[in-house]
Amino acid sequence: MKEEDNVKSFITKMFSKEKKVTIEFCQNNLDRFLNEETFPLFQKFLTQPSVIYKEFECLSECKLCKKSPYAKADGEIIIGESPDDLLNKLKSLGSTR
Repeated sequence: MKEEDNVKSFITKMFSKEKKVTIEFCQNNLDRFLNEETFPLFQKFLTQPSVIYKEFECLSECKLCKKSPYAKADGEIIIGESPDDLLNKLKSLGSTR
C-alpha cells in the first residue's frame, strides 16, 4: 500500500494544475524598495509551494533597479510602480500561466 500511495502522490504533484514559478530578485533592488510594511507581504507570498524564490546580489539591470521595484519571473522582467504593485503582478502570474 505504501508504494501505491507514493506513486499516487508523485502523479498528483506531477500533474498539479498549479504550475511553479521561479522568481529572481536583485538584493540591491529589494533593499531599495522594500520596507517594514511590504516585507511581510512579500515573505508570505514567497513561501507558497508554487513559488521558487531566488535572491541574487545583482541581476545586471542597474538602470531599471534604480527606478522601480522589479523581479524576473521565469526569465521575464516584471516591473511594479511600487512594491505593492509588483507583488500584485507577481501574484497574478500563477493564474495566467
